[in-house]
Amino acid sequence: MANITYIEASGQSTTIGLADGWSLMQGATANGIDGILGECGGSCACATCHCYVDEARLGDLAPPSETELAMLENTAAPRRPNSRLACQLKASPALDGLVVHLPETQE
Repeated sequence: MANITYIEASGQSTTIGLADGWSLMQGATANGIDGILGECGGSCACATCHCYVDEARLGDLAPPSETELAMLENTAAPRRPNSRLACQLKASPALDGLVVHLPETQE
């Protein structure tokens, strides 16, 4: 299990305990977090789960796949060095305490 904190563009912060293997997108949509749409259902095909990962924790994540990198070229909000797609980030004990910031828009 990993406790993940989502910080919406409004500044509202919500921490959710995610079971191992759940994506950060699944956790957000299942818990009504605004700012994550996940229109493709987590298949890395829409970029509507774009998030900004706490830069200090980037090394704890698996590197993005070529597909994810291609989708990050299509985000509605500006891409940053710490941009990731929440559907590609899977909860695990190594991610406990991770903070992700959500952009103002996904569309």
